[in-house]
Amino acid sequence: MRTYSPKPSEVVRSWHLVDAEGLVLGRLSTEVARLLRGKHKPIFAPHLDTGDHVVVVNAAKVVLTAGKAAEKLAYRHSGYPGSLRSTSYAELLATRPEEVVRRAVRGMLPKGRLGRRMASKLKVYRGPEHPHAAQSPRPLELPGARRAS
Repeated sequence: MRTYSPKPSEVVRSWHLVDAEGLVLGRLSTEVARLLRGKHKPIFAPHLDTGDHVVVVNAAKVVLTAGKAAEKLAYRHSGYPGSLRSTSYAELLATRPEEVVRRAVRGMLPKGRLGRRMASKLKVYRGPEHPHAAQSPRPLELPGARRAS
């Protein structure tokens, strides 16, 4: 019996809609990363992009637990000496909540070309509106992500 290896032409991509309102950031991110990688499909292969497109709405209403919003810092560096900047997640959540979700999911994807290709299938929006109605994404209830109480 030979091991089956899927070809890129055999991958069928679907669209998923995830409402992040009241969800814990880490639990939301793991489920979204699983969908982007394609681990929910029987044809999953670690060296191929077999994942689906994911649209995350209401990113501004995501929750960080245990005071992480005030303590955790997000760093960015332009590449020039002395240009390391840090921002707290509370401030980032208030100004650019899409970036909070994108950073969390991106950290759970493979590093390199494959991970960048998977991350390009993630669409994150601050509010409930999104421009992907033509793709008719299926609303998805994430069983592993719990609502903050």
